[in-house]
Amino acid sequence: MAKMDKLITAAQQAKLQALAPYSNFHVGAAIETVAGKIYAGCNIESSSYGLTCCAERVAIFKALSEGEREFTRLAVAADTEEFCTPCGACRQVLWDYAKNLEIVCINKRGDVHAVELKNLLPEAFDDHLLKQG
Repeated sequence: MAKMDKLITAAQQAKLQALAPYSNFHVGAAIETVAGKIYAGCNIESSSYGLTCCAERVAIFKALSEGEREFTRLAVAADTEEFCTPCGACRQVLWDYAKNLEIVCINKRGDVHAVELKNLLPEAFDDHLLKQG
């Protein structure tokens, strides 16, 4: 459980760095590699809303840019009563690079809920379809 605690803490700490001047919706995420290394990220908003980047994508892009390619789980922390799961765009990016990912959601009370990415994105689009075209 110590590894999970580290991942959750990293996501909660990343949430504190969120740049959300428009929505005031702060999210932190942390992704764990198979080797146990953790990369964290926060949501970063733009005045041009479509250019905003979610915490989940910041975390995985950070890891990918450092050469990581194999991941076990991703924690998402938000100041919400309910559990905050990744948005559709994040689900797709996560699927592209980590199909077997476990998603660990943490609400503002510190309650934890885990779900497999494949259950959040059923019948996902991926590269095997591109090869058929």
